[in-house]
Amino acid sequence: MFEQDYIIRLIKEMIRAIFKLLFNIDTDNPIEDILEDKESQDALEILLDMVDNGNINEAENQIYDITSDNNMANLEVALLFYSYLNDKDDEFLQKHGFCRDEIKLGVKELASRYGLRGMAEIFLSEIYE
Repeated sequence: MFEQDYIIRLIKEMIRAIFKLLFNIDTDNPIEDILEDKESQDALEILLDMVDNGNINEAENQIYDITSDNNMANLEVALLFYSYLNDKDDEFLQKHGFCRDEIKLGVKELASRYGLRGMAEIFLSEIYE
């Protein structure tokens, strides 16, 4: 239990740091209201609905697709997606074939795609693979 709480906090702080450094947004709990364009808001809403309906792996696959172009607006969507997913409890994740480690790996992969691998390592390397 303690280890899971620790992982949740590290993922949350990693996402928060990226928002602060890249977008000058300082928030403890990022929400979709920070997205400025309607297209990004709509994309995020679809992804969050997929999560709520238990289609987490499919939603994550879409995250990989939309971030392949390194568009910064898509990075915001992806970070909000992982933040939302990180707020789900372990029972929900397990019920839908997902786990906290997959969130950690997804955030690390996302950070690497956007040239933030070093930052991800600082935050998430403390979590033993």
